[in-house]
Amino acid sequence: MGVATSCSKISYATGLSLALAAGIAGAASGDMPGGPAVRQLNLAPPVTTIASQIYDLHFVMLGICAVIFVAVFGVMFYSVYAHRKSKGHKAATFHESTAVEIAWTVVPMVIVIVMAALATKTVLAMKDTSNADLTIKATGHQWKWAYDYVKGEGEGISFYSSLATPTDQIEGRVEKGIHYMLEVDNEVVVPVGKKVRILTTAQDVIHAWMIPAFGVKQDAIPGFIRDTWFKADKIGVYRGQCAELCGKEHGFMPIVVNVKSEADYTKWVEEQKKLMAAKMDDPNKQWTKAELVARGEKVYAAACVACHQANGKGAPPAFPPLDGSKLVQGPRDNQVALLINGRQGTAMASFRSLSDVELAAVVAYTRNSWGNKSDDVPMPADIKAAKAWDAAKLGQLAAKQQ
Repeated sequence: MGVATSCSKISYATGLSLALAAGIAGAASGDMPGGPAVRQLNLAPPVTTIASQIYDLHFVMLGICAVIFVAVFGVMFYSVYAHRKSKGHKAATFHESTAVEIAWTVVPMVIVIVMAALATKTVLAMKDTSNADLTIKATGHQWKWAYDYVKGEGEGISFYSSLATPTDQIEGRVEKGIHYMLEVDNEVVVPVGKKVRILTTAQDVIHAWMIPAFGVKQDAIPGFIRDTWFKADKIGVYRGQCAELCGKEHGFMPIVVNVKSEADYTKWVEEQKKLMAAKMDDPNKQWTKAELVARGEKVYAAACVACHQANGKGAPPAFPPLDGSKLVQGPRDNQVALLINGRQGTAMASFRSLSDVELAAVVAYTRNSWGNKSDDVPMPADIKAAKAWDAAKLGQLAAKQQ
């Protein structure tokens, strides 16, 4: 079962790589560095030990299948040709042959055992996520990824990663770039030669985290934590996509991993921590409504605009409008609860991971933008209190009509 499952993943990765290559070939003028190539007919060039083993297994299995194909059809076509009726041959009348029965049972069994033996080492290695140098949690959302560096150098860094391809390219108004549909605003950065464990989960529906060059594809399932790993042997930028159909914008969930030298990775970590420190808000600051609205505009642009649009009109029915929304213009606790809790069965994810100031700010912004106007805006202390509400209260308030 394990060998069959892993082989199916390998086959899926092959198919997806070819599909990506075909799509990009029509969109860009050349091969995509770290991604699919124009007229690509093979697996992505491997940059990890596991990917190299998968690459070799691919050709071994293909060779075995080719030999079986030639042998079986060769015998069949020879028999049809050499024993045709026009040469005077008559059909044999024997009923059974014990030797043939044994042969066509034993030979396939031996072939399968040989194939399983060759694959088992790789399958076991793929599942060994122990002794990782760095652990990153990847959470799938419709339709972006959230990353949290949970262990190792860079612990505490977190960010969202969304498609960065301009709308003009997607809608065909301008020429498509070389990284069309496989570029993001925030790349996952890892050090070369270090074992990186990826924990996968999802907020809404099943997604899958896949980088063909790493030989990695792992489902991200709501309510479960799955894991996989890779150790990149070569510095560079490598690209993949969500590999599990997850809704109408499934193709808008690229994954980009930037593999840096250890020294450059350390510099990146230091830069990220400085940026995080600069963005931290003073929890004791007394915010005015105007300050919260101005701060909320930035939060909205980073976390909300992809779904609800810059004009607040959304994309109904999946993403309801915020301009004129009964939820936004109604009691603020309902909106706060929705942001903290999310809403099951919809594309609305939980944004509990945002700071108290960020959540207060984005509520203030949405309640005082476009055609909305309200003085009933929460302070960061109100958000802190709301995060302590029990699950039943959060769920009840979040379920209020929008």
